[in-house]
Amino acid sequence: MKHSAPKESEETFMSDMSKEIFPLTQKVEARSISDNILGFIQIAHPDFTDNSNMSLSELSACRVQFIAYKLKGQMGELSSLEKMVIDTISNETQISNLAITQDNTPLTVGQRMADKVASFGGSWTFISSFGFFLFVWIVINATLLMNKGFDPYPYILLNLILSCIAALQAPIIMMSQNRQEEKDRERSKMDYMINLKSELEIRTLHEKIDHLIIHQQRDLFEIQQVQIEMMKDIMVSINSSNKQ
Repeated sequence: MKHSAPKESEETFMSDMSKEIFPLTQKVEARSISDNILGFIQIAHPDFTDNSNMSLSELSACRVQFIAYKLKGQMGELSSLEKMVIDTISNETQISNLAITQDNTPLTVGQRMADKVASFGGSWTFISSFGFFLFVWIVINATLLMNKGFDPYPYILLNLILSCIAALQAPIIMMSQNRQEEKDRERSKMDYMINLKSELEIRTLHEKIDHLIIHQQRDLFEIQQVQIEMMKDIMVSINSSNKQ
């Protein structure tokens, strides 16, 4: 995970984990890290003690590694979906970008034809136009041509045409349904990845909130200690003035 280089006029510190220089605003004390994350860090870095320091970017990277470690422990080997979620968290990208990339994949000629035929064959336009075609066919052969035309009753040629259309339309519609099932599966995968990333981000957010609370408590405790010392000095000065 990338981190910003410190400015020349900015106060810095050295990380006890990577021995690199970071801005002082990025400093995180080990005692403020949760026990689970700290134990995981100490497995890879035994020299990292409770008195050590690290940067916020390093802590974020360790959190991502900890999440991957926990997922692998619960599910065995990480699937491609879990790896993609971990990568999006590490790279700070959105899963929706993956969906947009997949939606922009060009379709083949057969897929486009199957979609168009299926969309037209399942519409009221097709039903009404085909019904009108059947009505005209029957009227022409039965009334105008007095059943002596090219397809007299019982309309064997019309039945052949209908059978051919049904035989061709059925597999095309099945092809379109298969493509729709693939789209539904991809949406289900995206929903799973988004839910998993949301859960992991919420866990990380809890870690960050706990980290802030510990920092605030320590700062408040230091302020309280200073106030107590100031009160002692004031009491000493008051007592000395009363004696005089």
